[in-house]
Amino acid sequence: QVQLVESGGGLVQAGGSLRLSCAASGRTFSNYVMGWFRQAPGKEREFVATISRSGDSTYYADSVKGRFTISRDNAKNTMYLKMDSLKPDDTAVYYCAAREATDYRGSVFFSARSQYRDWGQGTQVTVSS
Repeated sequence: QVQLVESGGGLVQAGGSLRLSCAASGRTFSNYVMGWFRQAPGKEREFVATISRSGDSTYYADSVKGRFTISRDNAKNTMYLKMDSLKPDDTAVYYCAAREATDYRGSVFFSARSQYRDWGQGTQVTVSS
């Protein structure tokens, strides 16, 4: 099991930017497909973005495409989510997730919540209008 710790959340005005980080420990980070999910009050946890083990492949929810950028640094055991042009609808607790995927080719990624095994505790992002 990999341990995940998110950071970087906070309060920002609409149109602003934030960068979230997810630090991993306990296992070989490059063995894991990584993802970001978010959960707003009263709503289901939803997919935001995912990145392959190699970092070469990424995939985004339509709601964030063109505004958010997912990346990873395997040497630092860290994944990032750069969020630009933030909107009040982006307000949520953001979670990072990991799924060991050494049985898959390096370019694979996962977008379903059920495909992930390990989760962080979340970081709050609040966007004011």
